[in-house]
Amino acid sequence: MIGFILAKKILSLFMMMAMGAILVRTKVIRVEDSKSISIISLYLITPCAIFSAFQMKYTPQILKGLMLAAGAAFILHILMILLTKILEKPMGLDVVEKTSMIYSNSGNLIIPIVTAIFGKEWVIYSTGYLSVQTILLWSHGRMMLCGEKNVDFRRVFMNINILAVFAGVVCFILGFILPSPVLDAMDSVGAMIGPSAMIVTGMIIGSMDLKKLLSYRRLWFIGALRLVIYPLIGVAFLKFSGITGLVPEGVTILMITLLAMTTPSASTVTQMAQVYGKDSDYASAINVVTTLFCILTMPLMVTLYQI
Repeated sequence: MIGFILAKKILSLFMMMAMGAILVRTKVIRVEDSKSISIISLYLITPCAIFSAFQMKYTPQILKGLMLAAGAAFILHILMILLTKILEKPMGLDVVEKTSMIYSNSGNLIIPIVTAIFGKEWVIYSTGYLSVQTILLWSHGRMMLCGEKNVDFRRVFMNINILAVFAGVVCFILGFILPSPVLDAMDSVGAMIGPSAMIVTGMIIGSMDLKKLLSYRRLWFIGALRLVIYPLIGVAFLKFSGITGLVPEGVTILMITLLAMTTPSASTVTQMAQVYGKDSDYASAINVVTTLFCILTMPLMVTLYQI
């Protein structure tokens, strides 16, 4: 049942993506305009969505559930990093492929999906995965793409989304709730996280040369690892490790963690590849293809988890 609801929600997000592609194909807007939307999403929409998720009454049960989600997310990321390291030499993986395999687009997709399936009160558990991934992406992921060996901790912890998590956790523990007009404004802005991300992806698709897209012969292999192999490992770990019984509603909380893991490759990887002079076209192609096929793989992984 949840798999069917999930497929419907993803399909609606795909329609938003098609709108972005049509706008570019009909030359109403240029693909370069997507950068402005991405900046708004990164520095305004996503932080609002994250912070507002913590605007609820504090209970020890919710805190324990959040800690479980974050702990599971950390273990899953370590498993993906280790497996990628094992596959690196035999498969000849480059840095764009490795980063795209490990890091998912959970920041843009998981919040609207969790809201639609479970309700806004469950969004707080998605921040466990988002927090872990944001820290690792801007440390481990950035080091891979730029070739540096040292972590810039200031850049990591001054990331606007990490700051939103810290501020949200503090307000949650202290029981501080924003005044209604302010919270309504943040909720409304945060609700744009899904549409804005999908429209930007659609704009990129609308500008892409399909012949060039198909020329990447390893694209399907990398996509299969990102959407099928790694999520299957996640399903096995979450089902058979016994951690679902550590807290009440653990099964549902970890399903949210699994959903975050099964999303397409991170669009942030494309932006980082542009900044650090890597193959950003290839990174974008991986993002686009995994986004197109996640409508099939995400419901499948959720169904396997529920069996």
